Amino acid sequence: MHLVQILLPINDRAGKALPSALFGEVRPDLVDRSGGLTAYTRAPAKGLWDEGSRVDRDDIVVYEVMVEGLDRVWWSQYRTGLAQRFDQEELVVRALATEKL
Repeated sequence: MHLVQILLPINDRAGKALPSALFGEVRPDLVDRSGGLTAYTRAPAKGLWDEGSRVDRDDIVVYEVMVEGLDRVWWSQYRTGLAQRFDQEELVVRALATEKL
């Protein structure tokens, strides 16, 4: 089993707030794919990364799903599509091996 986490930005590359409908479109995709969804949307997480001469910052929400099998091709294509929809050069989608206790 894998826990798949999708880090979605609150703003586009220009700093403009992304419409809430965009986030709403992602939810059914993930529920249909995995049968459930956990979304951390109330207090955006803060992302920081070093770009050499400056530190960039992002406010993000996190969507999580648990899947039995990890279809890497599907998730890679989905990540690419999300990056386009959310006006990003790249999005983080990561999978962690996990087990139910």
